[in-house]
Amino acid sequence: MTVSIPAVRFSRVSRSFGDVRAVDDVSLDILDGEFFTLLGPSGSGKTTCLRLIAGFDHPTSGRIELHGVEVSGLPPYERDVNTVFQDYALFPHMSVAQNVAYGLMIKRVPPHERAARVAEMLSLVQLPGLGDRRPAQLSGGQRQRVALARALVNHPRVLLLDEPLGALDLKLRQQMQLELKAIQQQVGITFVYVTHDQEEALTMSDRLGVFNAGRLEQVGAPAAVYEHPATDFVAGFVGVSNLVSGATAAAITGSPETFTIRPEKILIGDAGTTVYDGMCAADGRIQDVVYLGAHTRYRVALAQGGELTVTQQNVEATSLDVQAARDRPVRLLWQRAHNRPVTTRP
Repeated sequence: MTVSIPAVRFSRVSRSFGDVRAVDDVSLDILDGEFFTLLGPSGSGKTTCLRLIAGFDHPTSGRIELHGVEVSGLPPYERDVNTVFQDYALFPHMSVAQNVAYGLMIKRVPPHERAARVAEMLSLVQLPGLGDRRPAQLSGGQRQRVALARALVNHPRVLLLDEPLGALDLKLRQQMQLELKAIQQQVGITFVYVTHDQEEALTMSDRLGVFNAGRLEQVGAPAAVYEHPATDFVAGFVGVSNLVSGATAAAITGSPETFTIRPEKILIGDAGTTVYDGMCAADGRIQDVVYLGAHTRYRVALAQGGELTVTQQNVEATSLDVQAARDRPVRLLWQRAHNRPVTTRP
C-alpha cells in the first residue's frame, strides 16, 4: 500500500518574536493536491505559518518539509511555491500579459512559449483578450484573477494565498470563492489558503486547520469541524454556537459537563410543548429578535439561567410576525444527539 508524501509537513514548528510565540509547537500535514485553509482570527498564527512555508520567515524550532524535502532554512526562490497576496502586488507600468509573464521572463523561458502559457493562464482565469490592458483599467476582481494567473503560470507545486479576497465586496467575494475552488480542481495543485472568514473556509476547503493564539486547535473537513468542534474556541469561531455548562447544563442534560448546541438545531415551541424521548428542552422567554431576511435570530433568556441563541428560517413568517415574538414565553427543544461535548481551554 503506497503512502502519499504530504505536500507540506510541519513537525513541531514554533516561531517566536521575543516573548511572543506566534506559532506554538504546530504539527500538520497538508496533502498533495488538496485545498487546505488556515483559519483563525488576527494574531492567531495562520499568516506566520504561510510565511514559514513561503520562506519569507524561518522557524525558531521544528522542521518544515515540502514534498518530503526539508526546507526550513531555504530562501523563497529555492522553494517550488508561489504566493498570491491580498493587495495583488501587480506592476502598474506593465500590461496584464507582461505581469503574468514576469516569472517566465526571469526564468528565461523563450518568448513563443511565454506567450502560449500566458494565453493559457488568462483563459483559465476567464480573462482572455485582456492581455494588453494595464492593471488600473481592471476591476478588483479582474486584478485578483491576474495575480492568480501570474502565480500559476510557473506551475508551482504549492500555491499560497494570503487573504486574497479580503479587498472585494461581498457578492464578488462569494463568486470568486467558487471560481478559486474550480480553478484549484482544474490545475490539481495544492492550495494553502489563509483567511479569518469562516464562510470562505467552509465553502472552499477540502480540509481546514483552526488556529488560536499560535496553536492549532483542530484539523478536519469543514463539515466535521463545524458539526464536531473539539474545543470551545472552535465552536464559537467556526460559525455561531451556544456554549452551555455548569448548572444550566445540569438542568438540561443532568450533567454539568460543557457542551455546545448550534442555533439552527434548536426549535422554538410554545410554553408547555411536550418533550419526547431523545430530546432536550429548556424553558425561557424571548429577549431579543433580529430579523435577517431569510432567517431570524432569537436570543432566549432561560429559566435555568443563562441564554441561548436560536436561528429559524422565515419560511412563512414576516418581519412583523417575528418582532411580535419578543417577550413571549417559549420552550426550546432539540435532539440530544446534536449536543457536542467540548474541551474548554484556558
